[in-house]
Amino acid sequence: MRKTREILRQKLELGRSHREVAASVGLSVGAVGATLVRAAAAGLSWASVQALSDEALDERLYGAKASAVRPLPDCAYLHVERKKPGVTLELLHLEYLEKYPDGYKKLAGVIGEQMRRAA
Repeated sequence: MRKTREILRQKLELGRSHREVAASVGLSVGAVGATLVRAAAAGLSWASVQALSDEALDERLYGAKASAVRPLPDCAYLHVERKKPGVTLELLHLEYLEKYPDGYKKLAGVIGEQMRRAA
């Protein structure tokens, strides 16, 4: 778990230096600075940080979590399409990424794994 709340508490409420905060939470000075830059960009004060849950704080600073579910490509469809002239796995992968931008970036490995399971 991130130590975001403790970094912000020590810096915003206690007024400690970056080095003191870093030593206290066991992180680098750069990590402390990066957290504070994110907090400043989000316009957070210590009062607003206290009002937020850990999940809401992380979302404000780091954005929403990406969906863990990525749809698997349909191997039967890919198999049929690959038989057509001029169709390559790369073209099918680009089609897949157009449909699912957060999908698998290395489609060949996924297809190979699915084919090994089916065999």
